[in-house]
Amino acid sequence: MDVNKQIGMVVKTGKVELGCKEATDAAKTGKARLIVIASNCPEPDKSSILYNAKLSEVPVHVYSGTSVDLAAACEKPFLVAALTVKEPGDSEILKLAES
Repeated sequence: MDVNKQIGMVVKTGKVELGCKEATDAAKTGKARLIVIASNCPEPDKSSILYNAKLSEVPVHVYSGTSVDLAAACEKPFLVAALTVKEPGDSEILKLAES
């Protein structure tokens, strides 16, 4: 599966939120289907997201690229350290949670 293609598709057809604060909030409440974090996500945010996601049983995928690469996959002109998937739309992004 092409992760970048699926990320682009979920941004276009699904419901997503961008940012570490949004990802942490979604992980705390369990209202996310999947959280994707960049490999260079700032450490305090990364720890908070991973801890809360584990408690809420929300799957987390660590994206192999940096926040610049994740932003490019989302087709955004700013850095994206975390992407919260609420609805997958036409993408198969939730298959990342299985791997």
